[in-house]
Amino acid sequence: MSEKLQVILLVNESWEERETYQRYLLRDQQHTYQILEAETGKQALLLCQQQLPDVIVLDYLLPDVDGLDFLSDLKIQLDLTNLPVIILTDQGNEQIALQAMKSGAAEYLIKKHVTAVSLRLAIQKVLERTRLIKQLENSEKLYRKLVESQTDLIIRMDIDGCLTFANAVTGETFGFKPDEFLGQSILQFVHPDDLPDVMANMQALSSPPYRLTTQAQRAFTVKGIRWFQWEVAGLRNQEGEVIEIQAVGRDVTERKQAEQKLHEQAALIDISPDAIFVRNLNYQILFWSKGAERLYGWTSAEILGKECHEFLYKQISPQVEEALRTVVDQGEWHGDLNKITKSGQELIVSSRWTLMYSPMGEPQSILTVDTDITEKKQLEQQFYRTQRLESLGILASGIAHDLNNILSPVLTVAQLLLYKFPNLDDKNRQLLKILADNSKRGGELVKQITSFARGSEGKQIPLQIKHLLREIEQIISSTFPKSIEVCIDISTPNLFTIWVDPTQIHQVLMNLCVNAYDAMPDGGVLTISAENFFVDEAYAKMDLAAKVGNYVAISVADTGCGISENLLERIFEPFFTTKELNKGTGLGLSTVMGIVKNHGGFVQVKSELGKGSKFSVYLPAIEQCSTPEADNCDLPRGDGELIMIVDDEASIQEVTKTLLAEYNYKTITAMNGVEAISLYTKHKNEISLVVMDVQMPSIDGLMATRIIQHINPSVKIIAMSGFTSNRKVLEVHGISVQAFLLKPYTINQLLQTIHIVLKKTT
Repeated sequence: MSEKLQVILLVNESWEERETYQRYLLRDQQHTYQILEAETGKQALLLCQQQLPDVIVLDYLLPDVDGLDFLSDLKIQLDLTNLPVIILTDQGNEQIALQAMKSGAAEYLIKKHVTAVSLRLAIQKVLERTRLIKQLENSEKLYRKLVESQTDLIIRMDIDGCLTFANAVTGETFGFKPDEFLGQSILQFVHPDDLPDVMANMQALSSPPYRLTTQAQRAFTVKGIRWFQWEVAGLRNQEGEVIEIQAVGRDVTERKQAEQKLHEQAALIDISPDAIFVRNLNYQILFWSKGAERLYGWTSAEILGKECHEFLYKQISPQVEEALRTVVDQGEWHGDLNKITKSGQELIVSSRWTLMYSPMGEPQSILTVDTDITEKKQLEQQFYRTQRLESLGILASGIAHDLNNILSPVLTVAQLLLYKFPNLDDKNRQLLKILADNSKRGGELVKQITSFARGSEGKQIPLQIKHLLREIEQIISSTFPKSIEVCIDISTPNLFTIWVDPTQIHQVLMNLCVNAYDAMPDGGVLTISAENFFVDEAYAKMDLAAKVGNYVAISVADTGCGISENLLERIFEPFFTTKELNKGTGLGLSTVMGIVKNHGGFVQVKSELGKGSKFSVYLPAIEQCSTPEADNCDLPRGDGELIMIVDDEASIQEVTKTLLAEYNYKTITAMNGVEAISLYTKHKNEISLVVMDVQMPSIDGLMATRIIQHINPSVKIIAMSGFTSNRKVLEVHGISVQAFLLKPYTINQLLQTIHIVLKKTT
């Protein structure tokens, strides 16, 4: 490809000089030129109008115009700033040459020093300058075209935030034409909450690395408040100082709104009292909600990616395998499952499984929602156990009636035969005696069954129980081995009088004492105690068998082997026994329960393996002249302290709140741990004491206590639970509280505990 022909215009009045310059150029072996000539400025301008030469070699002194005026006319005529002109001056006119350069000339030469080489070099310099200028102009045009085609906002501003450039998208977004936008401060459009951050970012650009990516920030636009993500860079001069800031902004409003929506959805999931999690078909946990953390104790970091059967089940039961098959086949399953927590506590949950599908429609994962129904199931079991005992009582009553009809004639005949045949030999008389004795034993067994079923028709009289306890003490002290230490504790000076059948209550206490003796084969301490006890509304709400009123509480405690929790569920069932064959009938505790219920009372058991058991019998007192309210006048009263009651049972909440109000306490209540944390955060400077149930839905009492203690390490907390074992659970988790109340409790116990805890110094 041939080299482009360069057009050179020689403007000079002297034809000799033009001839010389032309000769210089024609000798150039590397470049080819087309040479034009003009004697005057007017001729030169006409030629330039037809076609602008690549280079104009201009003599400063022309017959019709000087060089400076020519440059001015050329700039106006062609609308150019940079002119491809080499100005020629005489020696001593360097100042004029410099002025010409300022007016747009590209180069100057002194006539006296012009040679072929210097002229050709000057022309190549101008050509290169022109090429660079055109390249820059093309680049700027391309840049502007690219800028204007962008959907992002592109701006430049000075270090004070005043705009020096803005593309069309920026003007459209903020409601200005780009030209109108210039000179305005970008800071006026920034949301006030984000303004400090924006100003700090601008300040940060003054030092390395001179660029940053901002967090999404808000600005006021014609479309409302929008969120923008900015890439910002500082533009520096030769000295390295930042003189201008360039920023590219992307509208991320939809993304922020989506993030906010996801955040709200996540918050709803996390605040849910249920445990919500997702696992794949290989049991691996993919998602683990805050509710799951609260219920089961494992954090998301501990369980994500792990197989859930390693954490939640002692072993995969056939029920779990059947649930998996059902959810895959039918898309959903629901039922009750036994699971375990991180601390080893067993839970019963109502579990709902839903099958999740991949975009291709393939089964992919299972969404599980678990609701803790442990306490509900325990109450149901208590109710069903009561019903079962009543049904067994009716059955036992019928059996006892039939057995009486059978045993009565046998005993009578055995006794009559002894009188009818007085001369019988010893062997036969012994046989009749065995028949009579066993008939009597059978009759005694029937009496126990009758007592369990509906109580015998004994005579009830007013009784001071301490006299009966002294009698029991004499019997067991003389019959039990010396390895059993018997202690009688009647610290209450004036026990209430009870209306009972002394024989039956004697039987109750003897049965309990014999059981205590059997539980201490290697010896121990047997303690019998009695005290007055008032069952208030709060206590009655927590024990289905209790009614509001005065009772005498008689307790028989041992230091023996204790009873496991699973056996505690069955010990009052008739014919159930843990003793060896022929060592017990299984009717002792059933008889105790039957007699006590027929006297309008109730029984409670507390036991711990390896530490012993305590059976408490509550018998209703005869109505006294004094009322419980009068007796409670001596209970400690508050000084207007605010107490937060946290319990998921509304009835217990309301009763406790009412009773505390009567004793000059203010209260606020929470149904679960979530409410408790929220209320405590809001009123922490006002709350003097927290009464916290350990087992609750949503966040349980353990987690809520830990969080509240984190908020205020000196907070005073009374923990309460229906299970003695929860006292140990608190210790295992390293949670220290000021007191522990065992449900059911009375207002007396509650008030005394509150008084003691409030008086403690932290």
